[in-house]
Amino acid sequence: MASMQPTIKTFGELKASGYQPKSVKEEVRQNLITSIQTNQSPFNGILGYEDTVIPDVERALLSRHNILFLGLRGQAKTRMAREMVNLLDEWIPVVDGSDINDSPFAPISLYARNLLNEMGDATPINWLHRSERYGEKLATPDVSVADLIGDVDPIKAANMRLSFADERVLHYGIIPRSHRGIFVINELPDLQARIQVSLFNILQEGDIQIRGFKLRMPLDILFVFTANPEDYTNRGSIVTPLKDRIESQIVTHYPKTVHVSQAITEQEADVLPEQMQKVEVPDLAKMLVEEIAMEARKSEYVDQKSGVSARLTISAYENLISTAELRALKHGSNNTMVRISDFIGVIPSITGKIELVYEGEQEGPTNVAHRLLEQAIRTMFIQYFPDPQSFKKQTRGNDKVNPKPNPYQSVIDWFGRGNDLVMMQDAADDAYRNNLYQVDGLYAAVKQYYPNADEAQIALLMEFMLHGLASFSLISKKGVESGGYSFGDILGSMMNMNFNSEEEEEDF
Repeated sequence: MASMQPTIKTFGELKASGYQPKSVKEEVRQNLITSIQTNQSPFNGILGYEDTVIPDVERALLSRHNILFLGLRGQAKTRMAREMVNLLDEWIPVVDGSDINDSPFAPISLYARNLLNEMGDATPINWLHRSERYGEKLATPDVSVADLIGDVDPIKAANMRLSFADERVLHYGIIPRSHRGIFVINELPDLQARIQVSLFNILQEGDIQIRGFKLRMPLDILFVFTANPEDYTNRGSIVTPLKDRIESQIVTHYPKTVHVSQAITEQEADVLPEQMQKVEVPDLAKMLVEEIAMEARKSEYVDQKSGVSARLTISAYENLISTAELRALKHGSNNTMVRISDFIGVIPSITGKIELVYEGEQEGPTNVAHRLLEQAIRTMFIQYFPDPQSFKKQTRGNDKVNPKPNPYQSVIDWFGRGNDLVMMQDAADDAYRNNLYQVDGLYAAVKQYYPNADEAQIALLMEFMLHGLASFSLISKKGVESGGYSFGDILGSMMNMNFNSEEEEEDF
């Protein structure tokens, strides 16, 4: 529970209380030390960085450094910066009425200096909460020096009848207004080089210039910058002298394991309680969502320099639940379980989150998304069932090499006899399960490896086995226009394709 705002109202009372002022970086350092000693992480909700990025950040803050987070999109760079607010003192005293949060112990604006000279210990004090000591600016090409540093305000000059040479006509930009706080510039390379130059003296000497005013304003700011790696973007770069003035450069990364990625997705996904009551999401489906992103991060069709944001899996997870929820609503069901066919609803979350290379553009974003889903299914399949390729290899040559029968053979043979199976995504739960039981050997193959699974889990694994066998080209699979998949014999499917091709040639 937050403590009450201090009741001290004047500078004299503040001095009498024994209050000792500290710089922002000293505040952060001391509070971080306390946090480490009490085993309380200030970086709440930051997963996967415990042994990499967070220790680097802690070292930088203990060294009282300004920080540059360097990494691809969706790597929690801004989130890390925002969490640093937790390391500020909860309340600090400021000169009442100051535009730039002047400390009464070290005023830097003309207004605060004049007020303290005039009123002394009677100078009124206001208290600023740490939540108000955070400034953030997205670097865009239209950002100006006036936005960041300040400019002359002609309206103020006219109203106060002041000369433009008077310091009181100045309008301070967002950086001076972040005095005694944390200021973040996101996507620093997008800031024009001439604007980056205006930050040199602020970082090094504390000088700022506004329209010819040379002001000695030792701004007390913890600067945090974020950027994509310079070599990975054509939009711009960080000018070398500016980079030289940022003491610590910290490289971020994507989750290293599917389990960490899954934890991030579940933490960040905006899923309503009523959706979670209606829709059960099995671990298999959760892992498959994460595996799609993992496959995208190594796909030859996806621009790896651009990266694949964690927002892909978050959006995909939300869409997956909504797809199952929509089906349940249509059938008036109180609950349902996510199916593999529900991943049709995930495709829009993939296409909008990946940047394609030339080959990917030729394939088209939708086709690439389906390829990523198929590859994810193939990768996940061998974590749940034996690798079908091992049976292929063993059955070639001497039968003694493979004493165990192929568990998939009955399923493959059923389709080989000319049977087809259409799995519609919006089918009711009973129809969905009954459809799967038509396939000879499918239930037995799943039950062999998961004897304790309940009926709903068995049905999901049966469907997953069909998709997995299709991903290994042991049966055929094609999309159904009204939403779903049709499974059949791989050889028959290939013959039909050849037959149709010959017909097209004859027609031509």
